[in-house]
Amino acid sequence: MSTLTLADRIDGLLPQTQCTKCGYDGCRPYAAAIADGQADINRCPPGGDDGVRALAALLDRPASPLDLSRGQPGPLLVAVIDEAHCIGCTLCIAACPVDAIVGATKRMHTVVDELCTGCDLCVAPCPVDCIVMVPAGRAWSADDAVCARERHDRRARRLLDVDGGPTPAATAPTEPSADDAAARRRAAIENALARARARRTR
Repeated sequence: MSTLTLADRIDGLLPQTQCTKCGYDGCRPYAAAIADGQADINRCPPGGDDGVRALAALLDRPASPLDLSRGQPGPLLVAVIDEAHCIGCTLCIAACPVDAIVGATKRMHTVVDELCTGCDLCVAPCPVDCIVMVPAGRAWSADDAVCARERHDRRARRLLDVDGGPTPAATAPTEPSADDAAARRRAAIENALARARARRTR
């Protein structure tokens, strides 16, 4: 007997791009909301009309038109970083839901094409606008969806371990506050932006 819940079965039909265009923090939360009757089935642009029809068939309900206010369906896009202008701020790395961007603070970043889901969540945080979305030249596959789900889940577990784990009492007094860390991050980004502007005016 299958142990899959309705949310599991719905999640299995979603593309796993983790783009949040549906209004939820990933495909699984959206699936849970659909299963609970809290969200319509037409809010996934990457899934397109085919995705809506698949969900409608599963849930035995009419297929409503795709909600285009959530975004336009289309071919798979992937993020590309203009490495000459990357300042190494790591904001894109923090935004990527599937760890498809590699790099380090104050070092050039790059996108691993085959891991990019096309979610475009890395574009807006970039302070120097050096990330663009370009056609991937291939279609999103079922294997891509499986890989993206696994990477998204692994990232979520890692962040939970980092953010939710207990802080040792011995080190607690010397840990910087969240405000101090944010201030240092802003200062680092401002310095990097200044260096980037200087490079461009040479």
